[in-house]
Amino acid sequence: MDGYWHRSLLVDLTKGAVTVDAIPDEWYRDYIGGEGIGVRSFMDLADMSKPPLDPSQPVIFTLGPLTGTAAPTSGRTCIVFRSPASGGLGLTNVGGHLSPALKKAGYDMVTFTGRAEKPVYVLIDDDTVEIKDASTLWGKGVTDTEAALRATVDSKAFQIASIGPAGENGVMFSAIMTDGERAAGRGGGGAAMGSKNLKAVMVRGTKALPTADTDKLKEVAKQAREELLAEEFVKDEMKPFGTPSFYDSISALGLLPTKNWQRTTWDETMDKVGHAAYHEILEVKPYACSGCPVACGRVTTVKDGPFAGSHGGGPEFETMGAFGSKCLVDDIRVIAKAGHMCNDLGMDTISSGQVIATAMEWAERGILTAEHTDGLDLSWGNGAVLPVLLEKIAHRDGLGDLLANGSKRAAETLGGDAADYAMTVKGVELASCGVRASKGEGVSHAVSPRGADHLRPYASVVDAFAYRSEELGIEGDIDFLDDDNQWWVKPFMEFSMTTNLLGTCLFSVITLAILPSTYAAMLSAATGEQWSKERLLMAAERVINLERLVNAKFGFTRADDTLPKRVRIEPAPDGRGKGQVANIDVSLDSFYTAMGWDLVTGLPTAETLDKLGLTGVV
Repeated sequence: MDGYWHRSLLVDLTKGAVTVDAIPDEWYRDYIGGEGIGVRSFMDLADMSKPPLDPSQPVIFTLGPLTGTAAPTSGRTCIVFRSPASGGLGLTNVGGHLSPALKKAGYDMVTFTGRAEKPVYVLIDDDTVEIKDASTLWGKGVTDTEAALRATVDSKAFQIASIGPAGENGVMFSAIMTDGERAAGRGGGGAAMGSKNLKAVMVRGTKALPTADTDKLKEVAKQAREELLAEEFVKDEMKPFGTPSFYDSISALGLLPTKNWQRTTWDETMDKVGHAAYHEILEVKPYACSGCPVACGRVTTVKDGPFAGSHGGGPEFETMGAFGSKCLVDDIRVIAKAGHMCNDLGMDTISSGQVIATAMEWAERGILTAEHTDGLDLSWGNGAVLPVLLEKIAHRDGLGDLLANGSKRAAETLGGDAADYAMTVKGVELASCGVRASKGEGVSHAVSPRGADHLRPYASVVDAFAYRSEELGIEGDIDFLDDDNQWWVKPFMEFSMTTNLLGTCLFSVITLAILPSTYAAMLSAATGEQWSKERLLMAAERVINLERLVNAKFGFTRADDTLPKRVRIEPAPDGRGKGQVANIDVSLDSFYTAMGWDLVTGLPTAETLDKLGLTGVV
């Protein structure tokens, strides 16, 4: 089968050994690539009986058949590991320019196992792979790490994935960073790398991609770009304003978590934090990942105030919600500074901001006392505390040591009713997309295998924003306040998963812009095999169910598919969902039925496993 190298690079850091293995053809046919083959390999390599950060646990970088090709947004890398935050599957995804370099080096998958005796980085230059001393890099931020590594080579073609102090210190929501500012953030992948004494991976690839029909792929890719750029939101919002454009519309729809999810709107801050103000107050330049015609990323510089000169990637919408509305901080300069710091320290902005918002409520309620707070003022809206607290978290200093364990574990340490204000699912903090005025989004957050997740799928696009897809069968009236009737999440979830398998960006389908049939045609051209949209979506369904089975091995059941207490029992006080709570058990029954999952256990039924060819796989 074309489109793949059929090669997996394995780096054993304990032994200092490097080997190359073949990847079975059936993995590509069953799981396509990317996250699919990563999870399948994780099954074989992971030790289910040992803790997440044990040296035996693998960290797997995976690529898809469209990686680095003419397909739009084909610059994504999937990373699979055991999450220290959830205890289950760690699944994260990052853009930038790393993935084409890895693919052109001649690999579909790169796996790191074991633990080096001292800090190292791994240099991959086509077929040459070296494990090098990184002792002088340990303790450095991501910016300085990249600069030091680039000074050792004579080519700008090398791409780097690295961790900051947060990953070194085992922060449960530490990230793996590429391009200095793109984060594989969710679930603690930085800690997984840090537990192996692996500071960075540096890659250059020069080989031609193994595409079956390059001309045909270019032809279909042109069609895909046209579909993407013709979509109204992409054209009028995403391209000119990037993800900050979400802030205004999400607040308007009652989906913006505010004051640690006590409110669902914050419209009064549009002139301070909204996307127009963002582009006026900050110096802004667009940023595009490899192969992306949209360039939704933003690189910003703070022009004035106490943080003048702070420079870096973002803040993206999620960072604006995390440090802005959740913490009641209405100064985009402060939010930008917090985002820049997270990039350099190597921390997920979503969890970082949510943890701090929870700490602010704990302080207000007297759960965090002077004994805990290191003299810091954790009042709502105090943006000045954000940079101080982020440094403390990354270095596990004082209060930062407690918060570095994430909201769930910190609440368990504090005891009492602290858990009532910890906004997590499976130990991972919720993102900035509300669930009371989008019941489909509640399903996405609750059932995701990697913990709280707004992107698998970004369900509010359908029920709150009213997008429809004839090819997916998502048509007609869908009520954003209907706890039942969640069948449509299934096809949207499957379509969203396809991007993780192919090596493309979710934002190409987040507004249902590129059609499933167009993606199937690109996959056919890349591999030389005939892929219909039905076969493509079934492969995605197979991976979703495989991940469900793997997490069951880690002890997850239906009881873990839930939402925080606040959104289940406290009615929304404002917005389009005013008076609503998330009746997640009703939603789960509807969704499980559509998926073919047992209503009691939450596991795929025997019939579902048989249909997908998964009987006996796990």
